[in-house]
Parts: sequence; structure tokens; C-alpha cells
Amino acid sequence: MNKIVFYKDKVKGIIDPKLFSDIAEQAASDIARSGQTQGRTKLDHNKRTQLRKFYDEVIRLNGNIKSNPEDWNSVLPFINMLIAKAAYANGRNKLVTDEFVNLLKECVAQVQKPADLDVFANFFESFMGFYRKYE
Repeated sequence: MNKIVFYKDKVKGIIDPKLFSDIAEQAASDIARSGQTQGRTKLDHNKRTQLRKFYDEVIRLNGNIKSNPEDWNSVLPFINMLIAKAAYANGRNKLVTDEFVNLLKECVAQVQKPADLDVFANFFESFMGFYRKYE
């Protein structure tokens, strides 16, 4: 899977124009493929209901920050905790794959300020839209 990079120019805040289209679609395809057991077409891991839990959490946290931007320092630890939750789901009967955990790690690592969380939330929304196609 290709590395996910939110910004074409982080200093200027210019989002990669392909982030919500080509990049999200490729990530969805790769994560769906990693959830299939060799020779099967049905997903054994990375089921949409599992991924949706992470998506819902990102959307909830983003909504909290939009309504209370002054809470950023208290919300940021919970954004980082998504990685621990994904690692737990990975360790628990491989509900999610290593590839999904790595995707979350890459995205969370780029969240440094509220605008980054908003980009992450929009990327995840695009990812989930495409995921429906590939699952």
C-alpha cells in the first residue's frame, strides 16, 4: 500500500487534490484485499462494521473540535488512542489487519492541529465510500 500523505504543501495547507479520490480508492482496495483469505472472495477481516467503528470515532472527535476548538489538547490523546484500539482489534482474532492498523498510524501521525483532523475525517469518509465497492 502506498503511503498516505494529506498535503501537497503542508505549510500552505494545500490538500493533495487526489486524496479524496484516487488515493482513498487505492487505500480502500488495498485494505479490502488484505482482509481476504487466499482464494476467497468474501472478507474474513476488515469487515465494514469493524472499520465503521473507527470512522465513527474520527467523525465524533472531529465534531467535538468543530464545536469546541479550545478542547484540542484534551481531544488529541483520544485521536492517538485510535491506534491502540486498532492494535487491540488486530490482536483480537484479526478483526482488522496489520494493513488497516498501518493506515490509521499514517493518518493519525499527520494530525497535528484541528484542520488536520478535518482532512483525516474527510479522507476516512472517502475511504469508507470506496470501501463499500471493494468489500
